[in-house]
Amino acid sequence: MKTIFVVITARPSYSRIRTYLEELKKSENYILKIVLASSALVRNYGDLRTILIEDGFDVDFEITNMMSPSGLISMSKTTALQLYELSTLFINEKPDAVVTIADRFETIATSIAASYSNIPLIHVQGGEITGNIDEKTRHANTKLADLHLVTTKLARERVIQMGEDSKNVYNCGCPSIDLAKNAIKNDYDVKEIIDSYSGIGHLKEEYYKNYIVLLQHPTTNNFEESESEITMTLEACLKYNKQVFVFWPNADAGTDGTSKGIRKFREKYNPKNFSFHKNFKPEDFIRLLYKADFLIGNSSAGIRETSYLKIPTINIGDRQLNRDRGSNVIDCNYDYNQIHKCITSILENKQTIDSNLIYGDGNAAKKMIEAMNNFDYSFTKIFNSYYEK
Repeated sequence: MKTIFVVITARPSYSRIRTYLEELKKSENYILKIVLASSALVRNYGDLRTILIEDGFDVDFEITNMMSPSGLISMSKTTALQLYELSTLFINEKPDAVVTIADRFETIATSIAASYSNIPLIHVQGGEITGNIDEKTRHANTKLADLHLVTTKLARERVIQMGEDSKNVYNCGCPSIDLAKNAIKNDYDVKEIIDSYSGIGHLKEEYYKNYIVLLQHPTTNNFEESESEITMTLEACLKYNKQVFVFWPNADAGTDGTSKGIRKFREKYNPKNFSFHKNFKPEDFIRLLYKADFLIGNSSAGIRETSYLKIPTINIGDRQLNRDRGSNVIDCNYDYNQIHKCITSILENKQTIDSNLIYGDGNAAKKMIEAMNNFDYSFTKIFNSYYEK
């Protein structure tokens, strides 16, 4: 059996990988070891320890390295501390492979530590395109990785174009679609979900079948505008007689600005139809999303899960620029009038949206395990010229 270390550094990364962890855990070929690091251990950003234990996983290692997200320097320092600690961990424990997830800034530390320890690196969600520093991190992870478990056909093509051997690049779909498929399988009451979590603000039960979900993160290449950007989105939603569920942002440069904007908005308006929440379990967030009128903000959930769930999404700004998306997504800039127009269009022109399987059909985790079974666990590779084939 091969020992596989999966490094999880943030709340959204867990939802992207949970069904894959479940398949790894029950596989006879692998021993799963989970490493939590960075904001995954910080309560304000969704401390995952309790959630993982409730979901039946063990937290095998903890890396305390999160710097307060006060600006750009916090990202590089957080990454540096994680690299320092993971290097020691990998050399001491000698896993057969390490898994790094997607494109958050800390993930490059996982990739470097594994690569320089001569440990095969498995990268999940390579080959996608986004609009900020995440894209650089994602592609850097791709070049350090040995096995690529991508989520779309186009992503696979891009990874191969980058010189990666096609036999080690698998289009498996995204495990978050597996999670979405399972979460909505049975009927449920939104009120029961909301009542199981604490939050701040006001709830109107009569709006539970008529609500908006707002999830907006800072854009790291324009983090100084985070406060004004979230304020614009919140004020645009204020005009409508809808319950609005507002979720706090990820731990990135500019998070303090986004959080400040949320607090100032709450204090200024004390809106009677807004509630503010730190964190939901992944499947509960999916369930809330599934019965929403629409999702607004700039989260990748508005690109991935909502395409499968057939939920309209207003995607604001450049954070998800050029990412593969379905017809449910409406893009706009940080302009009050544009945002207002998009909201009005969705509410007045309710259209039937077909489920888009661009990110998979809900069987990604099994395909990922099959890809791992076919991998030779080599940590050396050569550049393959896409254009010479």
